Amino acid sequence: MHIVIIGSGIAGITFAEKMRSLSPDAKITLLSRENQGYYSRPMLSRGFSRADIEQAIILKPFNVLQEKNICVIGGVSVTRIERNSRQLSIQSAGDLETLTYDKLVLAPGSDAFVPPPLQPFRELFFTLNSLVDLQRLRRFRQPFLERGQTPHWAIIGGGLIGCEVASDLAVAGDKVTVFHAMDRLMERQLVAEDSATLLQVLQTSGVRVLLNQSVQGLQKSAEKIQVVSADGSSAFDAVLVACGFKPRTQLAADAGLETGRGIKVDQYLQSTDDHIFVLGDAAELPNGKLYAFILPIRHQALWLAAHLSGQQSRPWQPPAFNPKAKVHNFEAAHPYIF
Repeated sequence: MHIVIIGSGIAGITFAEKMRSLSPDAKITLLSRENQGYYSRPMLSRGFSRADIEQAIILKPFNVLQEKNICVIGGVSVTRIERNSRQLSIQSAGDLETLTYDKLVLAPGSDAFVPPPLQPFRELFFTLNSLVDLQRLRRFRQPFLERGQTPHWAIIGGGLIGCEVASDLAVAGDKVTVFHAMDRLMERQLVAEDSATLLQVLQTSGVRVLLNQSVQGLQKSAEKIQVVSADGSSAFDAVLVACGFKPRTQLAADAGLETGRGIKVDQYLQSTDDHIFVLGDAAELPNGKLYAFILPIRHQALWLAAHLSGQQSRPWQPPAFNPKAKVHNFEAAHPYIF
């Protein structure tokens, strides 16, 4: 049996390693657009207060997986799934190849969500969704530090990622202003009392938080970026858009799989194709939920490996989990809302 995995995040890597241990004779191929190995995406938001982050974030180089008899092909994009022939079209550096599978596991993860009003200004802002993104941000920041200057960042989005990055930049000594469209921070994860505590923690660290802000656009002005809102415009050295995530569903949709917010699966993590399964950020369960957090994603991957190796017949059930925001000096007094 040839199992092909698309994606090298925690879902794809955990599944590959567990599947290898449970099915020693299976052929396992993992395809990834990444080249730098398996890294911790949650650590991205601590990418400024740790000088060693670019090394510490790498959890496992791809050659370690190769040593376990898992074929890893990095730096490639899957452009098409041919379900009838069970073939994938793969593109790498201009070349196009095909790969045949018996079972296909989609663990594509997600992209940073950019609100429609900001999409025309894509060249004027950063996002933080990958190690490449973090390295780009650190390269932009480094000349300021070498000149003894303090960069001023605008972060658009006061949700989980926006607050984590704002906190880390402030701890690293940078000046930060957060624009948030809602009347309180992390309203999807925190009760009102904890949102108020979070606001106080960020303000104490030096972060300026602007609530009820509808950002209408961006403008380039000399060496600055102007953030335009209903209240006027303000100039910043850089803008980071942190407005949540969007599951990567296009490949599945183009193949005729049913999609919604994510790629729709049943309680066995099976898509509308009997040979294709989905893990992680992109898996939309029958209850309409996406379990885009470390513990349930890892749990999915371990469960699916057991299921495909014939050792698990019961449907997947989400485990109890309580993730926490990585905001310096912040502790929520109540359980998070997920």
